Amino acid sequence: MGKTWRVVGSRPFILFSVILMLKVYLAWFVVFEKTPPLSPFVTEIPFIWIVFILIETFATKRKMLYYLLSNLLLTFILFSVMMYYTYYGVIPTFRALEQANQTTAVSNSVISLLKPYFLFIFTDIVIFSFLFFRKRKTPVWQSLNLRREKRGLLIGLFTISVVICLMNILPNRASMNERVKAGEMGILNYEAYAFLADEDTELIDKSEITQAAVNRLKGIDTPANPKYEGIAKGKNLIIIQMESFQNFLINLKVDGTEITPNLNKLVNGNFYFPRFYQQVGQGNTSDAEFVVNTSFYVPPTGAATMRYVDKVLPSLPRLMSAEGYDTATFHTNVVDFWNRGELYSSLGWDRYYDAEFFGREDPVFFGASDEVLYSKTADELKRMNDSGKPFYSQVLAMSGHHPFTIPEKKIRMTVPERYQDTLVGDYLEAQNYADYALGQFIAELKANGVWEDSIVVIYGDHLGLPIYSLSDEEKDLMAEIYQREYGYTDMINIPLVIASEGSGGVTYPAVFRQLAGQADVLPTIANLMGIPLDGQLHFGQDILNQSYNLLPQRYYLPSGSLLTGDSLFMPGVGYQDGQRYPLSGKAGDESVVFNFEYENALKLLKLSNSYLLQLPDKEKSEKNK
Repeated sequence: MGKTWRVVGSRPFILFSVILMLKVYLAWFVVFEKTPPLSPFVTEIPFIWIVFILIETFATKRKMLYYLLSNLLLTFILFSVMMYYTYYGVIPTFRALEQANQTTAVSNSVISLLKPYFLFIFTDIVIFSFLFFRKRKTPVWQSLNLRREKRGLLIGLFTISVVICLMNILPNRASMNERVKAGEMGILNYEAYAFLADEDTELIDKSEITQAAVNRLKGIDTPANPKYEGIAKGKNLIIIQMESFQNFLINLKVDGTEITPNLNKLVNGNFYFPRFYQQVGQGNTSDAEFVVNTSFYVPPTGAATMRYVDKVLPSLPRLMSAEGYDTATFHTNVVDFWNRGELYSSLGWDRYYDAEFFGREDPVFFGASDEVLYSKTADELKRMNDSGKPFYSQVLAMSGHHPFTIPEKKIRMTVPERYQDTLVGDYLEAQNYADYALGQFIAELKANGVWEDSIVVIYGDHLGLPIYSLSDEEKDLMAEIYQREYGYTDMINIPLVIASEGSGGVTYPAVFRQLAGQADVLPTIANLMGIPLDGQLHFGQDILNQSYNLLPQRYYLPSGSLLTGDSLFMPGVGYQDGQRYPLSGKAGDESVVFNFEYENALKLLKLSNSYLLQLPDKEKSEKNK
């Protein structure tokens, strides 16, 4: 045994192969539910050997340095995959990591995802760094630099490794599910393939992208006399976007304690949509702003704020402005975060309020608290209301942000002992505070006269508790809340409430159980406010007048995933080996998802992306004014 380890330690090729295979098995343990013992070796070692053979062949000097650098790079790739998967549940590529600079602003969230055993992946790097930077390198280190493997062996091994890599990659290129694709190809092969493969930029001709085409794919028949049409005409519109707010919080009690009493009052007295689902991508909160205000889908890669903001976007702010409305959006973070300044310009907001307006008093995470947000916003809305001109404002609450560790002074409830020091417990405390602050906002709007003149739309921006981030103990707590296993459909389920109370109120207690998503907010509001959408392409639908829906998903679920009927569908390689999950969470409740629905969902995503990329650039549009 001792002789074996001496051989391994004296040959860098073997030494680093063993080290990286241990890291590969760690990454596979994190990402894949079931890992056949030999799969990581068969799929990953050929790629690793190709890299090492190139070092052995071309590194005449400083060979150990190149081994260390390649080890560091491959370790970074594997670690990034582990971290990204723990939150998003997908395998990231280099395109997903383009926005890595945004993570500095949410460093607490990133750190909270880090499980201690993840750090074992860096053990060898720490040791090698110590040895490498010693003032005097040991004779053993020098001998490793000089050690050469047999050339004939390297050529044979290189050829075999290339052939195996191609056999792993080529047959699996068509897989829709990124995790299935990475499992069949191997993580490192998948990353290399994603880097070298051309991004699909083939666009559908703009003349083919019509509302009739969209409606046909979605199965929409427009009613001649829509219900609720124009009942909120002339009212102010206030949209409140709640950070990380999931639907299970509505009317939830934990050991007798009501978690969201203020929102519950709104839900139980107005229009409530319990089967409402997120449609965000990598941009999370900013993507929710984009989808709700445009009724388009997020891009295939990256955030909407990075991909589409050089365009003049058809939007709800532009629609409202055309109706004589003043428009403004409120957010306590700096406007540069996720490139929001460019997004707001593309959407056509009259103005925005960010950290410069709200200041840094009473901070929670990376902005002023929800209490500060709502207090200062209420004053500004009163000023806008008193001007005699109707307004549309969007208010983004942020205190319920992951990892939900709000300041002690903000905690207004005591979770049971079994919930303490868990992500689920912290989440309940943070959302309880967010609900308290929302209650203060509602009270202020009622007191200053804005509430009676307005219709208010409240929804969650995206999930707060990804399945992939939860420990076994936390999954048990979620099972206690749901009285069954916490699943994918629960994870992406967010609430939607439409309220308009008082003497001029237009809503009443009602639960609408039709399937809906964030892209549906714009056409639904347009109907309520009597605003025609003639000539404005939209991919959502008026959920007050449609029963069938087709909701494509991205990012938190594999590409090709969709919701329709009573099911969430997730593809494997394609449609045939896909899986259905009941929206109710109860086995047997799922409905059939047809192949044409799967194909239509993919076409809708492509139509949206094609249309947006062919819109006029902002600069050209401004010059033509």
